[in-house]
Amino acid sequence: MPTILNDVAEAVAIGCEFASLLIVALGSIAALARLAWNWRELGDLKVKKEVWLGFAANILLALEFALAADIARTAIEPNWEDIGRLAAIAAIRTALNFFLERDLEAARTEQAAQPRAG
Repeated sequence: MPTILNDVAEAVAIGCEFASLLIVALGSIAALARLAWNWRELGDLKVKKEVWLGFAANILLALEFALAADIARTAIEPNWEDIGRLAAIAAIRTALNFFLERDLEAARTEQAAQPRAG
């Protein structure tokens, strides 16, 4: 039975890591496409912020999937080394997530406060 659980946990971890990579890859492609589409307006900070907002949201989601992969790997019969490693990884990713989310919220608030053209 533990072997089956280990196999399932590993499959979940691999799936979450794949999702994380896919989200980052698609987010990168979308951000590059938006930059290329708006290349004439790259001097405009508003255009750069809009691209950053979309890309940052993808990174946040990818971080959540990466953390889920780490949790799945550690869920079955963890030892103290595994738990310590997971705690360190979770702390770093949580801090990254916190600061990125804070920056995203500040950018959204600033964007909502700006008057719309037209």
